[in-house]
Amino acid sequence: MAKHNRSSDTPARPSLAGRSPGDDTSSVVATSPAHPYDSLTPEVILEAVEMYGGRCTGGLLALNSYENRVYRVDTEDGPPYVAKFYRPGRWDEAAILEEHAFALQLAEHEIPAVAPLARPGGGTLSHHGGFRFAVFPWQPGRAPELNSRDDRALLGRYLGRLHRLGAAEPFRHRARLGIEEFGYRSVRYLKEYGIVPEELRASFFAITEYLFPPIEAAFRAAGDAAWIRLHGDCHLGNILWTGTGPHLVDFDDCLTGPAVQDLWMLLSGDREDMELQLADVLAGYSEFMELNPAELRLIEPLRTLRMLRYMAWLAERWDDPAFPRNFPWFNTRRYWEEQVLALKQQAAALDEPPLSWMA
Repeated sequence: MAKHNRSSDTPARPSLAGRSPGDDTSSVVATSPAHPYDSLTPEVILEAVEMYGGRCTGGLLALNSYENRVYRVDTEDGPPYVAKFYRPGRWDEAAILEEHAFALQLAEHEIPAVAPLARPGGGTLSHHGGFRFAVFPWQPGRAPELNSRDDRALLGRYLGRLHRLGAAEPFRHRARLGIEEFGYRSVRYLKEYGIVPEELRASFFAITEYLFPPIEAAFRAAGDAAWIRLHGDCHLGNILWTGTGPHLVDFDDCLTGPAVQDLWMLLSGDREDMELQLADVLAGYSEFMELNPAELRLIEPLRTLRMLRYMAWLAERWDDPAFPRNFPWFNTRRYWEEQVLALKQQAAALDEPPLSWMA
């Protein structure tokens, strides 16, 4: 899961030991028992990948992933593979297989999604060393910039095709985007486990309580919007751009939700900028899929839910040594002061009219 961006499973209790009141800069590194990923050694990774045929050179590069562990693995007689080791206990097997089936279905329809490979003998989900894992082809590419109208329209066309296929049948095992799971549950978690500094708790939870009535109202107003299979986490970090255009990667958060969930994270800047970008994306999108204009009122509510879910996600994962190491600012007073301000800004954004678009 990537950080929310206007520019564009039973949890474990986080350790708060060592934080002093008023500490503005120091972060807390949790001391916890061995984490499941501690047993994911290079030997286990290479042995797992060799189950797919060929021999590994030993070249191994950890890629930018925290929820799961993902590696580029070099091979002797072919291109590299990408091996994804699923976080134990997060998804059940049926949900993972549905993720794979969706990505494979997209690839079969020539929608540029990077889908898992089948191992010799069949099957895309494998087991080794106590982990469930999948292997993907290595997809070169650069981070997209979406600076041109043509690029935005091209990405819009692919997303329109993705959603057209996504609407053809439902998910049965994946999550459904909802206010309870992403909003209320996130706030309950943060409140129960005391990650918010004591001196900021009153202001933080007061503003979160203020946010939910307009979010609920927006979802009711968009109630006739279709809920379809989505990528679910379609930010620019999950898009690789090549000479032929975009390739969508990482369907780990694919879910059922409104189409605009896959669109709003592509928008950045002020209101005027976002409306221009939205028009370009939807110019391509509308060639294949119709967007219900009522969904536009969900953009700021969805952004707000993502912000809340992101905070709770970091707290839930704080027992994983990778999180204190890579997010050292999370457990500081300054971070939570910034979140109070950001949520107040979101409260104002929720009161604004939705972005406009002329179909």
